[in-house]
Amino acid sequence: MLSRITNIVGWIGFAVVLAAAAIRVGNSFGYSAYDKYASPLAIAGLVLLVIYILGQWREIAKMFSGRQARYGTLTGVSVLVVLAILVAINYIGSRQHKRWDLTANKQFSLSDQTRTVLQKLESPLHIRVFAEENAFQQYRDKLKEYEYISSKVSSEYIDPDKKPTAAAGVQLQPPGSVTMMLDYKGRSERLTSDNEQDVTTAIIKLVQGTVKKVYFTAGHGEKDPASSDRDGYKAIADSLTHENYSTDKLVLAQAGSVPDDAAVVVIAGPKTDFFPGEITTLKTYLGKQGKLLLELDPPERVDSPPLMNLIALAHDWGMDVGNDIVVDVSGMGQLIGTDASVPVAANYPAHAIVQRFKLLTAYPAARSVTAVSGGVNGHIAQGFVETSQRSWAESDLKGMITTGKVSFNGASGDKQGPITIAAAASAQGGGPAGAASDAPKPETRVVVFGDSDFAANSAIGIQGNRDLFMNTIGWLSQQENLIAIRPKDADDRRLTMTSAQQTNVTWLSLFIIPGLVFFVGVSTWWRRR
Repeated sequence: MLSRITNIVGWIGFAVVLAAAAIRVGNSFGYSAYDKYASPLAIAGLVLLVIYILGQWREIAKMFSGRQARYGTLTGVSVLVVLAILVAINYIGSRQHKRWDLTANKQFSLSDQTRTVLQKLESPLHIRVFAEENAFQQYRDKLKEYEYISSKVSSEYIDPDKKPTAAAGVQLQPPGSVTMMLDYKGRSERLTSDNEQDVTTAIIKLVQGTVKKVYFTAGHGEKDPASSDRDGYKAIADSLTHENYSTDKLVLAQAGSVPDDAAVVVIAGPKTDFFPGEITTLKTYLGKQGKLLLELDPPERVDSPPLMNLIALAHDWGMDVGNDIVVDVSGMGQLIGTDASVPVAANYPAHAIVQRFKLLTAYPAARSVTAVSGGVNGHIAQGFVETSQRSWAESDLKGMITTGKVSFNGASGDKQGPITIAAAASAQGGGPAGAASDAPKPETRVVVFGDSDFAANSAIGIQGNRDLFMNTIGWLSQQENLIAIRPKDADDRRLTMTSAQQTNVTWLSLFIIPGLVFFVGVSTWWRRR
């Protein structure tokens, strides 16, 4: 009678342990309603199994006394050792987080920009996800990456239907949709997308607390940040908005001064020179720890008016803007479908703007920008974009503009590559009264590019052009946490086939390969027979 009872207890214990395992498996697929019962059931099942073993100890001992039992014991021990190794690997893996992203565009890895922003968090960042319970897992998979990069990031998952109190006061999306709330230092940002760029942008907004303003000058034929034309700057203006900047136009001749809220002033490809009064206004702005991005294109025509005042301003900051056009015959331009008139850069001398920057950038019609040896007025500039050795700065502008044909001629003043087409300079300024001693000191910062088209709508899609412009604005505005490679959209890697190709694949997969396998099998059977 006792033996029968212990047998029943053993089967019940086995069933309870299986139930606990089933709950754990269900939880991994998003069914976590009964997860709280898993541990108690597992403990209860193990206790029942121990009772069964104690009640049947004589029979169990007898089972292990024979030769077959010893062999079985050896096999069982081997199985336990393998299981122990697997458990140890999983235990170590749960604490040593390591993943390999083998996708071509690294779509399952966080971008450098996101990593940089997370690593510089000063306070806890709490992310609340409001969604139906069966949608939690897909967000856990993504947000775990954020938590792994920074211990200051934590996440919470709330089903509004089951926890209405926790969702009170939050403007939620319609049922079936997802709302995310990010909380940092008493500030909050609401999201309806789990796209990495959107999440990173929200974190940047929370960290900064204020929106920085970028002014684009107007009145001299500069690039228009509101224009969607090929030579417009709307795409880059949208990118600035995504990183917590606001943009506006500035006509210096009318305004008379640079607004106090200007984080950066951008002069993008002026067709005519600035007036002396406007240059004086810019110098006054720079004297108050201002930030200036100056993009000067080479002349479009032989009779184009020279930009002498702007070129002189660049020289005051240790940068010589050449009266030339950079030509690149390295063949690198063919990779992006351009000719020798579009120099391509893959070499970036050390500078904060191009830290860990390894992308190609292209510059439709660029001129040289060279750092003056020894500096000017104490301003030491540093080049950070160079073309290839098979490029040169063409000094015969008339010949190139009229005929389009060029050849290197050192005797006439052509300069052999690599050619610098972007440089930067800075000057220390005093910090504001009451500022913390470890706070970044305000600086005057100036960057000069020999081209403005690289950031235009027509060229912004070229590999690193967008990132380089955004890194430049990040450095100028003294937000080094924004200097990084940004998230990329997943490549469309679908295979498009013609009707004939689809037919060939169908015959190959359904008839030819199975037929060959069948033929080999029959042949082998016939030979053995």
